[in-house]
Amino acid sequence: MKISVLGCGRWGSFIAWYLSRKGNDVISWGPEDSDSYKILKETGRNEYLALDGKIHLTCDLEEAVTQAEIIVISISSQGLRGFMQRVTQYKVSDKIFVLCMKGIEVDTGKRLSEVLTESGISPDKIAVWVGPGHIQSFVQGVPNCMVIDSANEKLKRELADNFRSDLIRFYYGEDLIGTEIGAAAKNVMGIAAGVLDVICVPLKGPLMSRGAREVARLIKAMGGNELSAYGLAHLGDYETTLFSTYSHNRMYGEMLAKGQRFTKLAEGVATSKAMKLLGEKYGVELPITEVVYDVCYGTEGNDEERCRAAISNLFSRSPKREMY
Repeated sequence: MKISVLGCGRWGSFIAWYLSRKGNDVISWGPEDSDSYKILKETGRNEYLALDGKIHLTCDLEEAVTQAEIIVISISSQGLRGFMQRVTQYKVSDKIFVLCMKGIEVDTGKRLSEVLTESGISPDKIAVWVGPGHIQSFVQGVPNCMVIDSANEKLKRELADNFRSDLIRFYYGEDLIGTEIGAAAKNVMGIAAGVLDVICVPLKGPLMSRGAREVARLIKAMGGNELSAYGLAHLGDYETTLFSTYSHNRMYGEMLAKGQRFTKLAEGVATSKAMKLLGEKYGVELPITEVVYDVCYGTEGNDEERCRAAISNLFSRSPKREMY
């Protein structure tokens, strides 16, 4: 199978490595001026793994797009719409697109599969690949479970069956809305977990429970199945993130609570803003999401003060029914 992985950063390089090990003919694409591409081009490896010599590394987008049967995208979620304007300059109507990224478009509140559809890709040609797991563990041979979901039942089953291995056990997703919103929202909760690691560690248990509950309310309001919040895409991935030293989002929250700056990509920052807008649009209370938004975007006091005030604000809320 001919597969191109667009994006050669942390997750994109792993996907290329993984799919090549599965016996696929893999192209790994990255922009010529990016540090990720330059490092791989010069050394054949990055801080996480060494690329298999069978993987063709290129900065030629036309080559990567036109030669593949399946196009896997792993870039920053907020850049997807602009990136697709470049991709759709080429003939891609017959290609399968797999999104290996987690986020919600801030300006529109759109799920990433919706961004692809609005870019001219048929929903029947789109799948998402999400769930728990960190590259550092995978390359050490530590297995995990993940989800592939799509509006096309046949497509998601074919992809999950073809991509599965002893390293990743795939499940068939059953709710594209819930899978995408849940996957994106786990990064917001990851930031909250990092804050708690500094301020009040024992609250991570309640965070898992209440965080999943508010995400379930949003999924339901958007037309999805609220039970999706308790599956691998959200709660399963969320629990992994909460206790992982590898999570960018958890580390972002931890450093924020210490008054420090985390310089790598933490998708939960933009996602907290997008979810806040969705909560307002659908009339859903998202108290944890809102305090994460406040600590990420607020201007009153310093970062550490905002984090401590956020915890106090959550505890000062009036009593609610647990499953409201």
